[in-house]
Amino acid sequence: MNIGIFDSGIGGLTLLHQAAVLMPHEKFIFYADTDHVPYGTKTREQVISYVNEVIRFMADHDCKAVVIACNTATAVAAEQLRSQYASLPIIGIEPAVKPAVAESGGKRVLVVATPLTVHERKLQKLVERVDDEHLVDLLELPGLVEFAERGEFVSDRVTTYLQKRLMGYELDKYRELVLGCTHFNYFKDTFRGLMPPQIHMIDGSLGTVRQLMRVLDERHELLEAPAEMDVQWQQIRHDVCVRYFESGREITDAARLREMEQLHERLELMRKI
Repeated sequence: MNIGIFDSGIGGLTLLHQAAVLMPHEKFIFYADTDHVPYGTKTREQVISYVNEVIRFMADHDCKAVVIACNTATAVAAEQLRSQYASLPIIGIEPAVKPAVAESGGKRVLVVATPLTVHERKLQKLVERVDDEHLVDLLELPGLVEFAERGEFVSDRVTTYLQKRLMGYELDKYRELVLGCTHFNYFKDTFRGLMPPQIHMIDGSLGTVRQLMRVLDERHELLEAPAEMDVQWQQIRHDVCVRYFESGREITDAARLREMEQLHERLELMRKI
């Protein structure tokens, strides 16, 4: 059986990459809903419809669990889809606000995400629940998804965009930067160059993969014990079995598959930052 992982675009590869490193013996289906990317600027109704279509696809492709590797889709659709597909475990990702606040030492926390995630009640309730000292600020970065989908990860345009969006924030007062969209992980090196050294970057990918492993283990469907965290992508990449889809169309072209491999290579570099 397969593990299904999906996102509106290539951002979800962040989570697939982490899952493959820890569970190299599993079979994965990765689904990028490129016909509808980005989700973060769509209506709630549109996102729910898109996610429903993807979950139905995963159920039809022998998936034992599905991971929503999209903060926007999780916030908008996860609860409803879990009720609709009660027999299929659906694991969602959410911005790592709770651990960020816990590790902030009383300094400020900046959460960057898509517009829909920022304005969705689910994130606001999460912040209200864990942010007793009112340390958390939310910032929309819709442009980063567009840069990522174009494969533009390091450029003057990316740097200028982030500088403008961060203008007005006294970054010396911050301790934690929460990457609240899986697309944003591709830009860790640029974020690192713009942030004061005391700022720690955190995202929800590792926590989500660990939750996936717990769910599979409880259902006795985890093939093997997880690998060590320090396993390198180059060591296991030939053993990992992944089928890639774009809005239901399987990617079989050698050049496109090479592009997927290059994205994994970049994510391996970003994983070490």
